[in-house]
Amino acid sequence: WPEHSSTEKLSRVISISSMGRSKGGGMDGVLRHWKRVAILIFVVASTSLTYFYTHLPKSECNVYAQLLCWLAVGFALWLAQWLIKQDDGTEGMKQISEPIREGAEAFLRVQYRSIGKIAVLVGCILFMIFFTRDPPRMKSAQFVTTTTTAILTTLSFFIGAFFSGISGYVGMWVSVRANLRVASAAGKNKYDDAMVIALKGGAFCGLFVVTLCILGITILFSTFQVFFARDVRNITKIPTLLVGYSFGASLVALFAQLGGGIYTKAADVGADMVGKVESSIPEDDPRNPAVVADLVGDNVGDCAGRGADLFESISGEIIGAMILGADLAERAELHNPVPFMFFPVLIHGCDLIISSVAVMLTKPKKLRSGPVLAGTDEEDGKGKDVLGQWEDPMDCLKRGYTIALVLAIIFITTLARLMLYQPSSHNAGNGQAVGGAAAGGGSSIWLHYCVCAIVGVVTSYIFVEVTKYYTDYKYSPVQRIANASKTGHGTNVIAGVAVGMESTAIPAIVIGIAMIVAYWIGETSGLKDADAKPIGGLFGTAIATMGMLSTAVYILAMDTFGPITDNAGGIVEMSDQPEYVREITDRLDAVGNVTKATTKGYSIGAAGLASFLLFRAFLDIVNEYSHTPLTDIDIGIPEVFVSGLMGAMLVFLFSSLSMSAVGKTASQVVEEVREQFIARPGIMTYSEKPDYDKCVALVTRAALREMIKPGLLAIGLPVFVGVSMRLIGAQTQRPLLGVQAIAAFMMFATATGILMALFLNNGGGAWDNAKKYIETGAHGGKGTLAHFAAVTGDTVGDPFKDTAGPSIHVLIKLLATIALVLCPLFLNKRV
Repeated sequence: WPEHSSTEKLSRVISISSMGRSKGGGMDGVLRHWKRVAILIFVVASTSLTYFYTHLPKSECNVYAQLLCWLAVGFALWLAQWLIKQDDGTEGMKQISEPIREGAEAFLRVQYRSIGKIAVLVGCILFMIFFTRDPPRMKSAQFVTTTTTAILTTLSFFIGAFFSGISGYVGMWVSVRANLRVASAAGKNKYDDAMVIALKGGAFCGLFVVTLCILGITILFSTFQVFFARDVRNITKIPTLLVGYSFGASLVALFAQLGGGIYTKAADVGADMVGKVESSIPEDDPRNPAVVADLVGDNVGDCAGRGADLFESISGEIIGAMILGADLAERAELHNPVPFMFFPVLIHGCDLIISSVAVMLTKPKKLRSGPVLAGTDEEDGKGKDVLGQWEDPMDCLKRGYTIALVLAIIFITTLARLMLYQPSSHNAGNGQAVGGAAAGGGSSIWLHYCVCAIVGVVTSYIFVEVTKYYTDYKYSPVQRIANASKTGHGTNVIAGVAVGMESTAIPAIVIGIAMIVAYWIGETSGLKDADAKPIGGLFGTAIATMGMLSTAVYILAMDTFGPITDNAGGIVEMSDQPEYVREITDRLDAVGNVTKATTKGYSIGAAGLASFLLFRAFLDIVNEYSHTPLTDIDIGIPEVFVSGLMGAMLVFLFSSLSMSAVGKTASQVVEEVREQFIARPGIMTYSEKPDYDKCVALVTRAALREMIKPGLLAIGLPVFVGVSMRLIGAQTQRPLLGVQAIAAFMMFATATGILMALFLNNGGGAWDNAKKYIETGAHGGKGTLAHFAAVTGDTVGDPFKDTAGPSIHVLIKLLATIALVLCPLFLNKRV
């Protein structure tokens, strides 16, 4: 379409008519009436907080957590208002952005409808399981009946599932609006504005998701306390009634991540194989029939899927830590168990403040003055001149992350002193001196757990740095892959696999060290049971996990930064903007690839610590339902070992199904694009337009179909193993065999899943940035044998890092929540 202007060209090309126009509802409607919404939030928040504070015993911590959340909601709405007010670009940019937004919203509507049906079925099964089992034991008179337990657990499940779905939608909503505004800022040579818009867009997503997670948990806790646990002696049992919340969040997150991951990578691989390799056209070229599907996929996979993933991660880890904190307070016979239960919650509440401050202080520094203005006759090389005035965007983001880490340490130290300080006189109720000589008195308990949290903070930093080393093209691992590309496709793939495998070593060692150090620091805190045995170690690992997640909002902001800038680059390319504009978005996109990879490394590190936390919480749940305590898991028992083997196998089979789904769908996209190039030869000369609708519809149908099989496998196999072993145990007089089997299943699957996810995430990220490195001009640059080999490696790595890898994050936590929630199903009824 060279004879037409960009706007005329695009009006002929872009037509996604089958998806319908937005009616301005949802979040857009909320922001249009934001003043009324703010007043409504104030009324609801003040009323609920006043009631909880005045009517519930020992509710101060809960009220403070909710107060932080309501303040964060207000700040998030302000961020959204600020984002929407930014310039939304030229008419050509809008015509590109509109079908991307409509495609993403249409896919999520259909996907969530499918997930909703699965959730309803699972919820009904969950109710029947609890309805037929005895409720957990209470210290006071039993008043939570079987029916009540079933209703509360099922209610928590549906609320968790609903909030997880909202979290995914919010991730998509902000991405499809921020991308256009980033492209507009780049078009005006405002590199600094483009970067800030992308980061604040991601921050809105992070704030909203974490706030929603904490609000759901704290309001459910308060509601259950109002109706069922006004007796303070029973307040420690409420977390066991919340496990359904985590299960619902994990279920939705798994299908959201799977469906979005299959969508985004099938479209991406199909577009790259035919467009870049076979037809030698640039990335995001409007002549590629799969390009719109590719851009839609960035939003439904990298943003919506990651939002739901973060929600389920935090919800599961908070509830698991609350269970361990409640158990610790009971066994140590502390006067007030609430601080130990709500310390993990308030760490995340402080994260809302910490990350908000860090985001607002994160701005690129100007290195030299004298900007080159847009519209001059010297457009060639103008982007590079502009970029040379500013610091590396990765340095800017790292500075913000460092600010968040420092603030996290300060807030955690203050919070630990305020909440966990215990008088050194006596353990409440058992006459034991708290701490004794070993711990230096009960007054040092808070300091031990403060150090545990700092161990988690340091671990998160190490994970980010290690992942960056293996995925950033500034370092040797990615450069080795790029160098191997000079000799062809095969050597590129071999080098990428080797780097991915190598990248598992340091993170595994770091997780191990962090877990042991946190455990022993907690164990020496001085908290003891009635028999004077130290009991604080497990809670120490829980607090380390919370410390690692204490900057989760900023981490999600960096994660969402990647797909926002990637989409902005696509909008710039398709709207035929000058080369300097693409140079700006390419630089931000290259950093976005690194931030996506580093945040995935961070996520799997947190999942590794959390898996141990949830495993121990599972043992506590078993002891709530069973009069026979489960103290250890003997893998020398054949049935237990075989169950563990099935757990390890699940990770491989699940990964296979996920990647096969991408390969199968990508093959269909390749065939469709080839057919269009043959049937419409004028596409390459701009005289005919591609049919974008066909590729979008093809990938949508395939993603929704292909996500079912691995998802049902992840839910069904652990249930089958646990129930089968329970039945065998009933016949052989081993009443705890079912829970021992599911515990081994969870342990083996978790260990295997952590290493597999590290391999997939880091290997895929390294392949991607090896391609980016060559496209900067290394080894001959674009169009060379090295570049074609790197594109092949990138397509191999796409389902690694964006489909199977992130889905395993959810899988290993889903297995833990299945064990927690369905614990009664794996116990023989008369245990």
